[in-house]
Amino acid sequence: MSDNITVAGVSVDTRHWIGGRRVASAGTFTDHSPIDGRALGEIARGGPAEAEAAVAAARDAFPGWAATPRAERARILHAVADGVEKRIEELAIVETTDNGALLRSHRRGVMPRVAHNFRFFADWLLRLDHEDFETRGHTNHVSWDPAGPCVLITPWNAPLMLATWKVAPALAAGNTVVLKPAEWSPLTASLLADIAAEAGLPAGVLNVVQGYGSEIGDALTSHPDVRRISFTGSVPTARRIAESAAANFTPLSLELGGKSPLLVFADADLDLAVDLAVEQYDNAGQVCLAATRLLVEEPVAEEFTRRFTEKASALRQGDPRDEGTDIGPTIHPRQLEKIDGFVQRALAAGARAVIGGHRKDGQYYAPTLLTDVAQDSEIVQEEVFGPVLTLQTFAGEDEAVRLANDTRFGLAATVATGDRERAERVTARLVAGTVWVNCFFVRDLQAPFGGSRQSGVGREGGTWSFDFYCDLKNTVTAPKGWDQTHG
Repeated sequence: MSDNITVAGVSVDTRHWIGGRRVASAGTFTDHSPIDGRALGEIARGGPAEAEAAVAAARDAFPGWAATPRAERARILHAVADGVEKRIEELAIVETTDNGALLRSHRRGVMPRVAHNFRFFADWLLRLDHEDFETRGHTNHVSWDPAGPCVLITPWNAPLMLATWKVAPALAAGNTVVLKPAEWSPLTASLLADIAAEAGLPAGVLNVVQGYGSEIGDALTSHPDVRRISFTGSVPTARRIAESAAANFTPLSLELGGKSPLLVFADADLDLAVDLAVEQYDNAGQVCLAATRLLVEEPVAEEFTRRFTEKASALRQGDPRDEGTDIGPTIHPRQLEKIDGFVQRALAAGARAVIGGHRKDGQYYAPTLLTDVAQDSEIVQEEVFGPVLTLQTFAGEDEAVRLANDTRFGLAATVATGDRERAERVTARLVAGTVWVNCFFVRDLQAPFGGSRQSGVGREGGTWSFDFYCDLKNTVTAPKGWDQTHG
């Protein structure tokens, strides 16, 4: 097989990146574009041997990178950001081809955000300090010691952005990284390895290995030399990772599924509320934070539904490379089957499709809104991860909060209301890692990010990222006892 494939005119190396060089595997897997189903090429399929080599490379590179002064680490991360910015168009078209998200979004928002991820954590590193404090005359000094090799396992729905949310702080903290991208969208991780090498990141500091699930994942997450594991994905996979990591007590950061609510109160700006609801179809609904459960106060439910239906029906679904497209395809035939299974079971149980409720040609699923759904039904309780929303009504704040919190998840919530005091009351009672009021998906890297309940463990972002990716040390120094001859 060729070591490179060409995607929309961009050459992508399909081998692993381990210890500063390209490494092939005996086996491969085929990567397909969700846009039209065509094969993009054969990707190196790693296993335990590649996992061992990558962790060894990260382990060997760790002392040198950990000892690199903060200013130099920050300089290199800014150089990585420079490299991303120079290749925004290439990264955008490759990722769109690989995972089906809108090209216009990748160009204007996602890839610039990738560069920002590196710049933010480079700058945050330079001002990362606790003030010393006194205890009975003794001085306490808190420091962030790099933890060691980190395994970062990332999802397919926003491959490069979500990867760099983890890679950037891990590297800034002085750790080395083994990045395992999702097998359904591995290509931009390979390009990131090239960019990092060109920016001067030392060999072995960033390693990228590809492969299918547990074939390589178990060897990475159970490795005794791994000091941190960060994973974004499904609850079942997280359970397996947690079991694998338990033998070594490896600390975990897990950002998992969601079944987030959008609460629309009667005093809300309905046009704004409808816009927020329709926005949940972004990336064909393949967004963990999406507010897929629309909870609408009874007096405005009929008008809200009318306006929502009108706006959602006007969305254009098709080739994500076209500027006028609003919704692209689902990532994979298996995901399409999963989405349709949820919808068809809901319809069979008595739900009504206000819009959608069916497949379209290829890997496209019609934007769907289901009503007449029971609170304990599968479609309300389980994450679909597709362009499928449900609508329920409520009679007041207490019922709204009860319905919103009545799932095993707690990743995010969105509230639409014109009453500031109501917003404060309701948000205080919601179980969620992030709550948006009259807005959606405003994500500042200074803020903590993560989920409650089965939506995850831990928080990352700003100082919280460094708390996770470092071993915090407190050094307590006595006020006397020094050898005076040495000052």
